[in-house]
Amino acid sequence: MFIDSVPKVDEVYVDARRVLELVADVYSVRRAEHRDIPSVVRINRLCLPENYSVGFFEDLLRAYGNAFFVAVHREEGVVGYVMCRVEVKKGFFSEEKLRSLHIVSIAVMPKHRRKKLGYALMAYAMNSGKWEYDCHESYLEVRVSNEPAINLYKRLGYSVITVIPQYYLDGEDAYLMARPI
Repeated sequence: MFIDSVPKVDEVYVDARRVLELVADVYSVRRAEHRDIPSVVRINRLCLPENYSVGFFEDLLRAYGNAFFVAVHREEGVVGYVMCRVEVKKGFFSEEKLRSLHIVSIAVMPKHRRKKLGYALMAYAMNSGKWEYDCHESYLEVRVSNEPAINLYKRLGYSVITVIPQYYLDGEDAYLMARPI
């Protein structure tokens, strides 16, 4: 991977804000609040085969709320989310220990996909990771069969680091993808 070719987080964030301005009459992205947890859990259960307990969502909101965002439709309410945690570990692009933003889960309701909401959610999360949590990289796991998500992450500057065999409960492999931020 050529780190020089990775789009800067600040540029991605500005682009996401510009994209959201085009649909501002319908959609917005904001920090999640405790009252959003039931909607986030519902989206997780409807959109993803990997589900978490309500307590897990609440714990991440409490610990890393500045990197937990929701996409909101003017009439339908919360239609997408991204939640993250910050970990200190050996870097993917450096041998030293550093702060890393782990994208734990992201989902957008099917009816609201292909409107750049996933892009915006990721941009907001990466921006928060960089500026509010002093992270130097970001990483995530994604099903090897999830081509739309993989393409989004590549557009955002993530690259495949490795394959994690049988990562998911159904036995599917995952790509571990990362990028400097």
